[in-house]
Amino acid sequence: MATIKVPQVVPSPADDSRTLHRAFQGVCCLVVGLGTDEKAIIRTLGRRNTAQRGLIRDTFRQLYNKSLIDCLHAELSGDFRKAVILWTYDPAERDARLANQALTSRQKGITELQVIVEIACAAPPHHLAAVRRAYCTLFDVSLEEDITAKAPLPVQKVLVRLVSSFRFDKEAVDSSIAAMEAVKLRKAIEAVKLRKAIEAKKLDDDDELIRVLTTRNAFQLRETFKLYKINYGRSIDEDIMSCGKGILESLLKVVIWCIDSPEKHFAEVVRAAIVGLGTDEDSLTRAIVSRAEIDMVRIGQEYLEANKTSLEEAVIGDTSWDYKDFLITLLGADI
Repeated sequence: MATIKVPQVVPSPADDSRTLHRAFQGVCCLVVGLGTDEKAIIRTLGRRNTAQRGLIRDTFRQLYNKSLIDCLHAELSGDFRKAVILWTYDPAERDARLANQALTSRQKGITELQVIVEIACAAPPHHLAAVRRAYCTLFDVSLEEDITAKAPLPVQKVLVRLVSSFRFDKEAVDSSIAAMEAVKLRKAIEAVKLRKAIEAKKLDDDDELIRVLTTRNAFQLRETFKLYKINYGRSIDEDIMSCGKGILESLLKVVIWCIDSPEKHFAEVVRAAIVGLGTDEDSLTRAIVSRAEIDMVRIGQEYLEANKTSLEEAVIGDTSWDYKDFLITLLGADI
């Protein structure tokens, strides 16, 4: 369930465009930040759904012969600017850009590469297809090619298989196949444990394990994961992590969580972004912006259960100013 609050009576795209233009005080793209009404921007864009934001982008260009994204970039700054622009993008373009940032970043650990898993496993198949098209358009290369060229070797195979897959998107479950594949997954993991010390065998050497995780539909996999735990007393992600603590094992854990319980994964992304001395604003922004229209209510419930504090309280305690106001607006607060 989404947390954004769209007004019962929504202004026309032209009226919203005029509101935004007034918020830029007529100096859009000329003088950075002069007289910008940030609250008007938050109230307008933070309370519009994907389709409405798309109409605003188109109408703004028609009225003022300027890109709304370019104007936001010129008028805003810092993490607030990043969050508003990510929110204003079409979702497929947003995720294509996030995937590219992950692949071109200096560090390519689990914090960066889990973004690609989220796109492949925590969103419908048609969205992944749209992201792949957007990636080609924006960067003149396919997502698969960039993964092969830029992702670390231990996870290239898994990531390419994930983004190349087109899973069936209906609730279709065959319990007999789930039971059979739970056994196969257990055998694959046990084989890795047995042979790893002898042959340095890796999890991605086992095609059966990767085949099941990258091709079966989410409903089928959830049944398989459930039977796995019933049969063997431990969740499959626990057994995978017992094979090692490297990036591959961590990535496969994210695959399983994004398929089995996306709200659990994103609640953990938020927690990891907030704990410690500094805040990982990029991860916090991504989690809230990408899920505010999908399942942020469930993420909030998961966060509250795991951390004994509300998601909104956590964001308020760890962010400030317009960035904070924008994030909590996406979480459903009134400012």
